[in-house]
Amino acid sequence: MNEAVRESAAAKGPATKEPATLEGGSEDETVLAVEDGVVVNASGYRDELKRQYGLLGLAGIAVTVDNAWVALGSSISVSILNGGPPGIIFGLIVALFYYTFIGLGLAEFASSVPTAGGVYHWATIAGGSKYGRFLGFVTGWINFYGWMFDLAALVQIAANISVNMYVVYHAEDYVFEQWHVYIAYLLVLWLGVALIIFANRLIPHTQNAGMFFIIVGGIVTIVVITAMPKQHASNQFVWGSFEENNLTGWQSGVAFLLGVLNGAFTIGTPDAITHMAEELPHPRRDLPVAIALQIGLGFLYAFCFAIALSYAITDISVLTLGVNTYPLVNIYEQATADAAGNVNRGATFGLLFIIWCATVLCCIGTTVTNSRIYWALARDNAVPFSKWFSSVNERLSCPVPATLFVATIATGLGAIPLGSPVAFLNLAGSFIILTTTSYAIPFAANLHSGRKYFPKGPFHLGKFGAPVNALAVVFIVMFNVFYCFPYVIPTTVESMNYNAVILAGVVTITGLWWVAHAVRHYPGPKVMTLYIHDDSSLVGIIASGKAVSTTKKGE
Repeated sequence: MNEAVRESAAAKGPATKEPATLEGGSEDETVLAVEDGVVVNASGYRDELKRQYGLLGLAGIAVTVDNAWVALGSSISVSILNGGPPGIIFGLIVALFYYTFIGLGLAEFASSVPTAGGVYHWATIAGGSKYGRFLGFVTGWINFYGWMFDLAALVQIAANISVNMYVVYHAEDYVFEQWHVYIAYLLVLWLGVALIIFANRLIPHTQNAGMFFIIVGGIVTIVVITAMPKQHASNQFVWGSFEENNLTGWQSGVAFLLGVLNGAFTIGTPDAITHMAEELPHPRRDLPVAIALQIGLGFLYAFCFAIALSYAITDISVLTLGVNTYPLVNIYEQATADAAGNVNRGATFGLLFIIWCATVLCCIGTTVTNSRIYWALARDNAVPFSKWFSSVNERLSCPVPATLFVATIATGLGAIPLGSPVAFLNLAGSFIILTTTSYAIPFAANLHSGRKYFPKGPFHLGKFGAPVNALAVVFIVMFNVFYCFPYVIPTTVESMNYNAVILAGVVTITGLWWVAHAVRHYPGPKVMTLYIHDDSSLVGIIASGKAVSTTKKGE
């Protein structure tokens, strides 16, 4: 923000009744209040990170972290069982429908209260003085676990692509070993972490590059796999082969609803960029736009890619090669082969390189998102060793301890496939259930409290707010129940869906940490004193445990 504005606002002291303004008279939306002469943002803290992202950089993170068409292609070996190409294409449309309600609700929250805590802070505010502290705590931890599992899944995809890029030119003598993927996993993860910590100023440029590979690279990929195949799949295979390709054992209706999970995994990251709120000069205005771009562009590219990819398939059996492989490479080989069936290695490698670049840059953006989530929890004493994990190296503009912690946990998660690839698949799949559960809590709490705690931002749903929130909760609950069904029936211990167990485990661990730590040592985030006004006893419930004089913008 403008430093002159910050100094002017601070000089007014804690008793000022005037809003901080930018030169020219417009309000500075990064300033919420002045506490004891210190300008604080919407989270109740002074800015510690540089506000270095404009709308383009924010859109770059949104589109790059979503990585929609790449995510669809990378998970196709699982989703293809739920009705083949028709299941994938129409499931994506259904996912767009119900994620639109989720996106609208999150955009309204972000426009009203733009903080790095995101759903963690919004659940706290929506729950009011009675329930907010507990709901926010649970929501923040569920959201963090979900994003951790997503990060591990994305780095695993990048590692698999790395190995397969090597295999393209060494297929005759290469013998696959699981540890090869893990070595690639570690390189992708930790090189990204080094960039985040020591070259933070370059991160906006990496995400712009990621957006380039997803948008331009997506167009190139779609054109190539549409134009190069000497033989295309039939219209019936692409649009009407649901029954013959339903290999789940479930009846068609249930199988289709289970398959919507792939569409959700494709576009289901609408809260990612909300955690960058404290690194934007215009978060109230730009966050809703970026959420819309993420969902809209993500769907458009994934939809076109799904159709082009389906027509390029000539042998669907290559999509059932097992867990922790990357069968998309086989479809690329089919699409680019000559009339005699000879593999075009250059074209296959080039298509994989586009996905590799997009995915590696996506991993960087997702690591940034995860570190901001954990840092926001640490600032409010919600995590072990909060004082250390809440620290920021302001010269590097990076919460270094939180970033290293996220990378260390991801390192451990990445080793799981060495012992149980199926267990890792379940963790990756739980990302959607965990994150959408963390969305449903603030939506439901906001309805329960009559939507009275959130000030109107530039994007406000008005009379449509309550039905949008309600429909989002209904769809989240309904689909999450289906996402906990076994993937196939009859099922075995190895093929069982453990998403319900993972959700229950996360909630149990969070509950135990609440009892052991939060009941006595977690006062709730500072947003409680800034937005909840129905209980005077809340004054002074901040991390320091001392009362403060707070004057909000516009009072």
